[in-house]
Amino acid sequence: MKVPVRNMAGQQVDTIELPAEIFEANINVDLMHQAYVRQMANARLGTHKAMTRSEVNRTKAKWYRQKGTGRARHGSRSAPIFVGGGKAHGPRPRKYTQGMPRKMRRAALRSALSALVRDDQLVVVDTFTLAEPKTKVARQVLRNLAGDASALVLLPGRDEAVEYSIRNLSDAAVLHASYLNIRDLFSHDKVIMPLGALDVIRSYLGAQEG
Repeated sequence: MKVPVRNMAGQQVDTIELPAEIFEANINVDLMHQAYVRQMANARLGTHKAMTRSEVNRTKAKWYRQKGTGRARHGSRSAPIFVGGGKAHGPRPRKYTQGMPRKMRRAALRSALSALVRDDQLVVVDTFTLAEPKTKVARQVLRNLAGDASALVLLPGRDEAVEYSIRNLSDAAVLHASYLNIRDLFSHDKVIMPLGALDVIRSYLGAQEG
C-alpha cells in the first residue's frame, strides 16, 4: 500500500510502500480488544484494601449489658453494621495481571496499524525533529500534520527536544516506536510516524512468526 510522505510543514514530498504484512494485516477486533483489556488490567496496582472488623482499631469492651436494656445483643462496636466498624467482604489486595502470547500481542498491533491506515489516521513524515524544546513550534507542526485532531507522535528513539515540547500539549503525546501498544494507538485521532519509527516497527513486526 502506497501512502504519501509529508514534511513537517504538511507538504507531500514523496510516497512510500508500507509493508503489507504489517499495514494490510487481517483486522481482528476481538484480538485487539483482548490486548487492550490485558494492558489496562496489567496497569492496575491491586493495592485496594478495606479493614475487616478484626482490623478496625475500636474498643473490644462490650457496649452495654447483655440483658435488661431492651436493645439487641451486641458485643463489638467494630461489627460491619455500625458506623466506624469494619467492612464486610471488602476489597483485598490482589493481582490483576493477564497473560497473552507474544504472537497474539504482535498480531493485535498489526491489526491496529492496519485499521489506522484503513481509516486514514496514519500520517507518515520524513522526519520529526526540533532544534530546541519549544511547545509553540511543536503545536504548529502538529497542526500542519494533523489539523485540530489529537495526535500521537512515534519516535525511533530518545529525542528530548520533541518530548519536552509535546508533553505540555493536552491533545498530543509522544511514544517510542519500540513501546508500541494498543491503548496509545487508539487514544488519539491521528498517529504521526516518521520514517525512522517505521524502521523500528518493521524490525519486530515485519517478520511473521510461524
